[in-house]
Amino acid sequence: MNRSSLLAAAALASLLTACDNSDPGSDPGSDPGPSAYGANPQLPEQEHGLLPSMKIAEPAQWGGKKPTVPDGFTVTAIATDLGIPRQTLVLPNGDILVAEGRGGGAPPLRPKDFIAGIIKAKGTTSVKSGNRLTLLRDKDGDGVYEERTVFADKLNAPYGLALVNDQLYVANQDALVRFSYHEGQTRADGPPVKVTDLPSYINHHWTKSLAASADGRFLYVGIGSNSNITERGMPAEADRAMIWEIDAQTGAHRPYATGIRNPTALAIQPGTGKLWAVVNERDELGPNLVPDYLTSVRDGAFYGWPYSYWGQNVDPRVQPQDPQKVASAIQPDYSLGAHVAALGVAFSVPAMGGRFADGVFVGEHGSWNRNVPSGYKVVFVPFRDGAPAGPPVDVVTGFRGDDGKTYGRPVGVTVDPKGALIVADDLSNTIWRVTSNNRTPTAEAPSRPDTAKP
Repeated sequence: MNRSSLLAAAALASLLTACDNSDPGSDPGSDPGPSAYGANPQLPEQEHGLLPSMKIAEPAQWGGKKPTVPDGFTVTAIATDLGIPRQTLVLPNGDILVAEGRGGGAPPLRPKDFIAGIIKAKGTTSVKSGNRLTLLRDKDGDGVYEERTVFADKLNAPYGLALVNDQLYVANQDALVRFSYHEGQTRADGPPVKVTDLPSYINHHWTKSLAASADGRFLYVGIGSNSNITERGMPAEADRAMIWEIDAQTGAHRPYATGIRNPTALAIQPGTGKLWAVVNERDELGPNLVPDYLTSVRDGAFYGWPYSYWGQNVDPRVQPQDPQKVASAIQPDYSLGAHVAALGVAFSVPAMGGRFADGVFVGEHGSWNRNVPSGYKVVFVPFRDGAPAGPPVDVVTGFRGDDGKTYGRPVGVTVDPKGALIVADDLSNTIWRVTSNNRTPTAEAPSRPDTAKP
């Protein structure tokens, strides 16, 4: 940076700090209420300004604390001291694979990007990126995962995971790779085999989410945009903000759905075989815009980014506009609320029982650009007749305490064969397991939707 840029950055840092310490009671980012969620959220007017309001996580140790779960449930840390756990995969024998790592590294475009990056980094872990897969095993089925091995290392920011018969697929930040796998295996037999390269130029949004089709023929990879709202120009967005469909045998791929700013987690719905995603939407239109969302993903559909949001609401910052694209934009199925940073999604199974038997769990990493924070929890979206029905239900909370400190930030979520909820926490580097107090250790559940069987 030259001297003038440094001076501008210093002034901006002061402004950002002021935003971070402002009075939450006077901020328009306060909880917008139930109208912000569901199929028809109430969208406020756009706000445009020099800076968004900010409230950065203040990391603290859990100590003797734990996350909070509903009455009748227990939460336990089954693994700690990991290398930034992101997504998990429950294998057929109940072993859990954990993808660990941090990617990205896109250069800042403006002084405010530089300063905002420094401030946002305060709310993340200082632990070194694992760049590996760790396997956890509960040998005697008592809920204690006493065996822990490195299944594979020297990976490049692994994130998405999927198992198709004897092939384990891993979405690194730059390529989709696979390992051979047999049940009970604790270490990979050899180095990974590349299936296909994935877009990695700049990699503003580096996470590559992954799911396998119900028959195992295709793999779906979520690829985030290279900017908030095309600040790097449209050429930098080639093959970005979309979901690829990849032939598992050949690696050939095509755009399955486009205009999806950052599809951070994917899941196949049991029974229907439909692909679902959680998506992080754009910033800097105000604390209550734009809703992050949960949606079924239609083949060939366009979801608006960058020209519009939540269907056909035009974003005037994008020039030139494309009215034809806006007219074709699909409205998502379900609003999760603005800036919750949904990073995990998993369908429940009947073994979960009661009100959690039918629906999806969503891991919400938490906001940075709202003075009153949103997210920082795992919620359950109930389903009826195969679609979301009703407001989100808090399931795992307490990641951000009443004292303003942040003890953890949930990312990936999944359900194990016994009906327990597995939550990856990339701030405290912990894997949490949530179980019903009324469930016996030998309870069984239907086969996992993320383990495809052709």
